[in-house]
Amino acid sequence: MVNEHFNGNIVIFQAFDVGDDINFSKVLNEKMLPVLPSQYSKYFKNYHTPLTVAPSLIDPKITCNNAKLHNFGVITLRYQIPFRSSLEDLKSEIIAIDARYETQSLNDAFFIFNRIKGAIKQPNFFHLRKSYTVVQINPTSSYDVVAFKNTFGNSIASTLRFETETLSEYQKNEILESAFGYYRGDLIIVDTEAACVYDDEYEDILELFEFANMQQLELQYFDRVLDTQLNTVYERQVKAPPLLAYLPFISVTEGDPIGDLEKLKVDISVITERLENSIKVAGEAYYSELYGLLTEKLDLQNWKESINRKLYIIQDIATVYQNKIDAVRGDILSVAIIILITLELVILIIK
Repeated sequence: MVNEHFNGNIVIFQAFDVGDDINFSKVLNEKMLPVLPSQYSKYFKNYHTPLTVAPSLIDPKITCNNAKLHNFGVITLRYQIPFRSSLEDLKSEIIAIDARYETQSLNDAFFIFNRIKGAIKQPNFFHLRKSYTVVQINPTSSYDVVAFKNTFGNSIASTLRFETETLSEYQKNEILESAFGYYRGDLIIVDTEAACVYDDEYEDILELFEFANMQQLELQYFDRVLDTQLNTVYERQVKAPPLLAYLPFISVTEGDPIGDLEKLKVDISVITERLENSIKVAGEAYYSELYGLLTEKLDLQNWKESINRKLYIIQDIATVYQNKIDAVRGDILSVAIIILITLELVILIIK
């Protein structure tokens, strides 16, 4: 029956970029938040281990099931909302649920941000936010994965696109062609804004969805930062190097546009590299396939390539600036030598 009711959960991931980095030591030493023992997935490397906070101990108004602080300036929230309804009804319900928790996440993240603001470098609520939704459905004996996809394909496709109307056959097929499973009774369908998981053992894979959403957030944020820097260059608003920068044997770091560009390049390169290499799913076919599909659907590779192109441009700009300084320094040395030689000649003539 198309109107058959299913049990499951709607899991909403929210990520907020709130600053350059978060000082974990300060958060812990000053007890800014109640912190839970770290139980991070074995599929992530140690240098990405976040601080897990206890939302219910912060304030009863905070309704998220899980909140984490990431040292590169990100707050992530997870909401898990149980449901029991037909998949046709879920199409409209999920839109209202998503809108409600979109607002709720702002309040929750802002509350956490205010508690840890003193530990954030260049705090700002918020530079950018990203969300992703997972619809988890408990399997029933009535439908195996093939029958489930064939019977409810239209409802699933519309739900993952947050549409109440039935999508075209082309759009539906495009969404459903990403379906895969590892064991006989499970099915995962991944799309750009949401995914469907037809499985009752799903906890382990939630970390991958959360991480991919946060990774997209950071890549988009860095892309925006680089755009701002490049626009400044295009509009000829880059500050000229300070006069002291032209003097030989003197290194000027404060207010140095070359140094600022180089520091930005290093910071972005380090964080994007760590994000990219945080996942260690080699030899885990199921997790590797899921993360690869998330990378494709969230367009992470194109974001990385866009950032790399802009980093190369910034490197070229820094090189041009450095060459300009080197040329001026060379001219100053040449003028100084000419002046010294002239003085020697004048002294000899006078004698």
